[in-house]
Amino acid sequence: MPPFRLAHLSDPHLPPPKGALGLRDLASKRALSAMAWRRKGGQHDKAVLDALVADIGARAPDHIAITGDLTNFSTSPEVAAARAWLSSLGPHGHVTVSPGNHDALVGPAEAHRFAPWGPWLADDEAKAFPHVRVRGHVAIINLCSAIPTAPWLATGRLGEAQLAQLAKLLPDLADRGLFRLIVLHHPPVMGVVSRRKSLEDADAFRAILATHGADLILHGHAHEAALGVLPGSTGLVPVLGVPSASATPGGHHPPARWHEIEIGAKADDRQVWITARGLSDVTGAFETLGRYRLAA
Repeated sequence: MPPFRLAHLSDPHLPPPKGALGLRDLASKRALSAMAWRRKGGQHDKAVLDALVADIGARAPDHIAITGDLTNFSTSPEVAAARAWLSSLGPHGHVTVSPGNHDALVGPAEAHRFAPWGPWLADDEAKAFPHVRVRGHVAIINLCSAIPTAPWLATGRLGEAQLAQLAKLLPDLADRGLFRLIVLHHPPVMGVVSRRKSLEDADAFRAILATHGADLILHGHAHEAALGVLPGSTGLVPVLGVPSASATPGGHHPPARWHEIEIGAKADDRQVWITARGLSDVTGAFETLGRYRLAA
């Protein structure tokens, strides 16, 4: 069995379509986000995102994981536009999306709000998070940390029900000999983002990981490249974050980047190699910034 190759990108922040915000939105948290978008919108460029997607396509990964913030204000026109963009990436079974805080800016906390993206969330749309998609020898465990929050907050929460189900899934997937890859928007490692942007129940998540383990965790949200570890049941679990997929050079955060993740197929030797592909300040094209192996 060949290695499994996955592309990880995050926080594309697709440009809002015309009419995305209405008068009612000006009396909600969306008004604050609209002001932030006017101030920082130039730091995201659809042309950069298009170039990143083309670079991914040229390398033809087995799967694509997107860890949230497809939208900016979580309005219906934006959700529809994001669905169209997802459709352009290829078959929905080839792409997994974990929603971000901007995708749940206001409104109900229930995960059914993401129903328009159902084909990219799970193979069985009727189930609640967490979703599991098995691709070859890899189990992609899709968590949802996206919840509406008060103004000035961008925290996330998994919730007791999702965490309880995760605790049941992890040992079962291990017994099946699958590589357990967890994707979520908010980083579960302390210090990657400020407290007002953190995962509220990260302690509970980390406790489950310490008991049942996992093989790799991918996240977004920070708009920075981040590499950390968390204690697992048999050793340390790597935690990997990636900058925004649409970030322009010279902004507050690093320019756009995506990670090509190669997972070895042997059950007794599943090495993980990371190739960072980023936007060059010099050439304006996507290039390999580095390649490294995650410690077993």
